[in-house]
Amino acid sequence: MTEKVRWGILGTGGIARAFATGLRDTPGAVLAAVGSRTKESALAFAREFDIPASYGSYSELAQAQEVDIIYIGTPHTMHAENAIQALRGGKAVLCEKPFAMNRREAGEVVALARARNLFLMEAMWTRFMPALAEVKRIMASGEIGAVTQVHADFGFSATTDPAHRINNPELGGGALLDLGIYPLSIACALLGKVDTVQAQAIMGETGVDLSTAFTMKHVGGTLSVCSCSMRARSSSELVVSGTKGSVRMHRMFHLATEVTVDLLDGSSRTVATPYLGNGYTHEAIEAGRCLKEGLIEHPLMTHDDTLSLMGLLDTIRRQIGLRYPSDA
Repeated sequence: MTEKVRWGILGTGGIARAFATGLRDTPGAVLAAVGSRTKESALAFAREFDIPASYGSYSELAQAQEVDIIYIGTPHTMHAENAIQALRGGKAVLCEKPFAMNRREAGEVVALARARNLFLMEAMWTRFMPALAEVKRIMASGEIGAVTQVHADFGFSATTDPAHRINNPELGGGALLDLGIYPLSIACALLGKVDTVQAQAIMGETGVDLSTAFTMKHVGGTLSVCSCSMRARSSSELVVSGTKGSVRMHRMFHLATEVTVDLLDGSSRTVATPYLGNGYTHEAIEAGRCLKEGLIEHPLMTHDDTLSLMGLLDTIRRQIGLRYPSDA
């Protein structure tokens, strides 16, 4: 392992572009290579981000000697396959959320990483943002009393084009996997393991969920209430409530630059929580640190965390009747 962390990016879409931008602000990170399904797409991406190596296939990137870790930014349905390719090539992996299409796929990827002693992490970047760290600190301080519940939602008005990825079940479309994973993951990060989950949804004509709401009872006796929608521009805030008050992550909560504490005595204060770059920088820093320390998982986003989240997504999908071809 060199002093620099040499990154490869698999995929050249919008999320890959956002992550490449975040790497520009990541100390010690070198964007060494990009892989796409076509050489033309890889070359265009390489020119845009001044990347020295470009490959016209994912398999070539997985075998590239100049790469330490691969960020996977392909569509949901390809995540597991691409992660397995990278791991078999001896590369560490940071895989965009949702980590896979279901718990079975996720288990196969995690098993391979553990067998090969390679770093693997779901790219749930909100777990590494300063706002979440501040919320956790406030909870632990006792300022808002004993925490009893979390409310979180994430919604926007997306295209209704039935051919678009977000409406296409063949590509893992729907609100739950694209948006619901955010409130689901952060609620579990704050309140811990889940005992039971109950969900309802409004389904669209293409067979994917347009809006989904779910409640979770956590092992510690707390409750989280979460919702997601691609047909409603919601407040997209997160509120942690306790016996003495609450703390709020402002819109959009995954990009919150401040949190506000409101107490029973009527007092209120706001804490600035600025983040580096475009936000993706923080997870890239932590992934690089794990590589340098020889870790195969991060304590804030463990393999078991990812497997648990994928299991919850499977349960919610069964309850609302959302199935994908990969479930066969």
